[in-house]
Amino acid sequence: MAMAAKQPPPLMKKHSQTDLVSRLKTRKILGVGGEDDDGEVHRSKISQVLGNEIKFAVREPLGLRVWQLVSAIMFSGVAIMALAFPDQLFDAIFEEESVSSKTPIRLYGGALLSIALIMWNALYTAEKAIIRWSLLAEACYFAVQFLVTTVSLVESSRIATGAVLLLVSRALFILVSIYYYYQVGRRPKKV
Repeated sequence: MAMAAKQPPPLMKKHSQTDLVSRLKTRKILGVGGEDDDGEVHRSKISQVLGNEIKFAVREPLGLRVWQLVSAIMFSGVAIMALAFPDQLFDAIFEEESVSSKTPIRLYGGALLSIALIMWNALYTAEKAIIRWSLLAEACYFAVQFLVTTVSLVESSRIATGAVLLLVSRALFILVSIYYYYQVGRRPKKV
């Protein structure tokens, strides 16, 4: 006696993809389709987990890229001048013709060239963290230069016009760099 093989019932296709209520329930269970804490609407679980690249785009303050270009050019120019013409750079700032050794000024030029490379790379990036770090490095450099120049002027008890102009320009550069640093780091306003 042969046992009759029981045939499974024919597969019923579930039309959940076309059933709007079922789709909405599925999306609610997955946690997609609604707004999250930041106001983002995720269309899939993958975009929710990985994030949305628009969220990381920097809303750049007006003039930021111009400031970065000016900074990169300025750092590069002074670095090349310190490396190639150390006597003339020292004379232009401190109005003294003699410098005992060119090595410290050339080392200064090498350090400035390194900072200039950072500035050039920051100019071509859209990453908020890199832009902010380059602006902070720039502000710190200008602050240190301001302090060192001030101490040098006090110790020599002379006021050189070039050094005073350097101090004023460095104070201005510190303010501009800090302004852009905070502007880039500011959270965008929700519309």
